[in-house]
Amino acid sequence: MLVKVRFRETQKYVKVAETEDGYDDFNTFLQKVIQKLDLPLETELHLTDESGTEVDADVFEELLQAGNLTVRVSTEKSTVVLQEDLSNTLSASPFSDTSSSVSEDSLLVSSDSSDATVIVHTNGGKRTHAERESAKEMVRDALQAKPGGQIILDEYAKGKTLMDGTRRQLVNLLVADMVEIHGRSPPISVRSNYALGIISLFPSLRDPYSDNGYEHFYDPCSGSGYLAWRLKTVQRNTATQSRRSSTSTAYQDSPKRKREVLCTDKQLLGEHCHEAISFLKHSTDESAIKEKMRATFQYRQTLVQDQQCSSTVFDVFPRFLDITGLIDQDFTLMFGEEVSGRFLAKWPTFFKPRILTDCEKLTSNEHIEDLLSVQNNSGWDSDLSSILLLLHLLPPTSKGHKKSGKISACQAEDHILRYLQMGASVETFLSGVAPGQPFLLCVGTKKNSIQRYFVIIDHQAIPCKAQTSLAAFDELFKAHFTFSVNFHESLLNFYTFIQTTVFNIDVGSAKESPRVKELRARFLHDA
Repeated sequence: MLVKVRFRETQKYVKVAETEDGYDDFNTFLQKVIQKLDLPLETELHLTDESGTEVDADVFEELLQAGNLTVRVSTEKSTVVLQEDLSNTLSASPFSDTSSSVSEDSLLVSSDSSDATVIVHTNGGKRTHAERESAKEMVRDALQAKPGGQIILDEYAKGKTLMDGTRRQLVNLLVADMVEIHGRSPPISVRSNYALGIISLFPSLRDPYSDNGYEHFYDPCSGSGYLAWRLKTVQRNTATQSRRSSTSTAYQDSPKRKREVLCTDKQLLGEHCHEAISFLKHSTDESAIKEKMRATFQYRQTLVQDQQCSSTVFDVFPRFLDITGLIDQDFTLMFGEEVSGRFLAKWPTFFKPRILTDCEKLTSNEHIEDLLSVQNNSGWDSDLSSILLLLHLLPPTSKGHKKSGKISACQAEDHILRYLQMGASVETFLSGVAPGQPFLLCVGTKKNSIQRYFVIIDHQAIPCKAQTSLAAFDELFKAHFTFSVNFHESLLNFYTFIQTTVFNIDVGSAKESPRVKELRARFLHDA
């Protein structure tokens, strides 16, 4: 698509290229305008429509496609620089006076029969000390507010440099902050300011051979650099997610989605939160540890919800690995005491007998008969057997297994729990486990005589507080929500039934298969 650009007495066309995701993004278009008209690289173009509503990256493509784009200028109180000679400047009037702001020093952009008017302004000149300090504080504040940011600051303070992995994490966190504040296509000046802030806060990252020292993080001339590349990834992923969401139903999948939590405990922020995290790593007082874990709950939720930082949760909060009951505590802070206790209250008296009755009607096989037989000394206890029998009532579907084929209910049991002989090394067991979703490790002399339970997640063994198999499974289910981990694809029906029908979480919003709804209707009808 060709977009007409008129600047003073000059008229030129700027080509908006078609891409796999639609068209060039908003910022790329503005860069092309700047290059086409030989404007200063720091020039900022601000667009509004005829009503004074801002036209930004989120709506640019839609307005372009609509063919009726008409935009005007909002310069606020800034300086207009139209030549390389910084002495030739004009003062731009506020947008409230439209007639005076759209003058000979204006830029006109139009698509098809539409017109777009843009005022150009720039800071120009060298960065002042105040600007560098402001950018430095902006980056510092962003890192301190983000989970994992303090780790970056601590690494630099210790070694005066950053490892490649830490530098990638730095870029990811700052781009996330940039997008939250300025949208998916922040202006060139914003990108440059973040790059300036990085080298001001971390001087050893400055490149002495480049003009500004930060071009490897963002080069305003070429639009390249670590920040630009990460922004491209974010924009591409967001566009993909947007297309998917526009064609899908409004169901909210759990437990990974963000949600409003019921926690009313006072939460620690900023430096107080970091002090509490440091205390947690060294304290031996279990009651004090649980108190500090409650006070850092909101920070931890932000951490596990961030895909870039979720894998570091056990580095930041290692006490999950030696203090029992923390999974249940976080789940209770999320949903409340009443919801947290529903599984243990309902399962033995309501769901277990109905599952056993239904399974007696299933096509018999040796494995189902073993689970139904309480007298079988080589099998699981009756509580765990009833949980596994639910899996036979809600067996895996072919969804997610198109290449490998659908697995059986017996095979899917390994994704719920596994047995380890008492005396065997848990560490050795973990070394042979492939990455995957959480499952329960039962350690004992035989399957119906278990001494210890662990929730296995991310190659970590979290000891269960539970002394019974039913309570251990309760912790396994809650771990998905505590650590924001999706259910295993072969167990989706199984876990969704427990989520909506037993715990009554996300009823009406979680996507349920017809089989889940049918089984619930049958059980509740028999009540």
